[in-house]
Amino acid sequence: MNFFKSKPRTPPDLVRGLRDALPKLDAGPPGTESRRKNLQQIKAILYGDGDPLPELVAQLAQEVYATDLLYQLLLNIRRLEFEARKDVVQIFNNLLRRQIGARFPTVEYLNTHREVLFAAFDGYRDEDVALNTGMVLREMLRHEPLARILLHSDQFYTFPHYIETTTFGVSCDAFANLKETLTRHKTMVAEYLDKNYDRFFNSFTTLIMSNNYVTKRQSLKLLGEILLDRANFTVMTRYIASEANLKMMMNLLRDKSKNIQFEAFHVFKVFVANPKKPPQIETILRRNKDKLLAFLKTFHNDKEDEQFTDEKQFLIVQIQSL
Repeated sequence: MNFFKSKPRTPPDLVRGLRDALPKLDAGPPGTESRRKNLQQIKAILYGDGDPLPELVAQLAQEVYATDLLYQLLLNIRRLEFEARKDVVQIFNNLLRRQIGARFPTVEYLNTHREVLFAAFDGYRDEDVALNTGMVLREMLRHEPLARILLHSDQFYTFPHYIETTTFGVSCDAFANLKETLTRHKTMVAEYLDKNYDRFFNSFTTLIMSNNYVTKRQSLKLLGEILLDRANFTVMTRYIASEANLKMMMNLLRDKSKNIQFEAFHVFKVFVANPKKPPQIETILRRNKDKLLAFLKTFHNDKEDEQFTDEKQFLIVQIQSL
């Protein structure tokens, strides 16, 4: 019989042990195993055996908040081994989903510790960890208070940089989080776009005009979603009153890629379908009436899509009546 069996470590012990070990990561591999074990034990408490114990989870969460562990994990994630990074993502996402009644305690904590959100966003600077921190960021953005912090920050306008200058996988992840920020919390985003219209669309247009096919196509598709969302009616009205925007879409209709043409069509149709076209928009459409009609009559005739065919026919009728 072993009379010296060590007693199980409590949640605060585990959190403090991990928190103390993180700054010493450069000391070399000796602590690697204990760090991984700490992460796995913390994960085991959060996930349980399909039935976690609420009192243990509560103790663990309180200690995580008290020690700023979430921030330290993100600051040091690039120095953790591959499997440990996956553990960090699972711990983060579990805590973010933790709910007590109508409250999300971790979201409340992050709302007053914004550096954690921006540490996740800054993960895009490092290709090795970007997909891990991107998953954490995506879980954060599902909560409106946290999405609001990012949307109202200057860092939000670095999304195009990460989308345009990183590897394919990182670029796609950054775009997914840009889309999450702009489409999930509709009323909040509509108010933001209304107040920050020029700054936002000046930045977003750089993505629409990208030399990268995937970026251009995704951005056009997202633009269509934004404009056609009922919550963004005021923003849509302003966008389709711009001559520059109409000319840009007319040029994209002739892009060498059929998929780019198709996405541009879904934005162009909003200009034409507007029953109260501003004079400058109607003038451009009337001036190009014959060319547009000839173009649309042969536009994607091979596409077997009933809705698209109906929309195209509707545009032809609208342009004929100008």
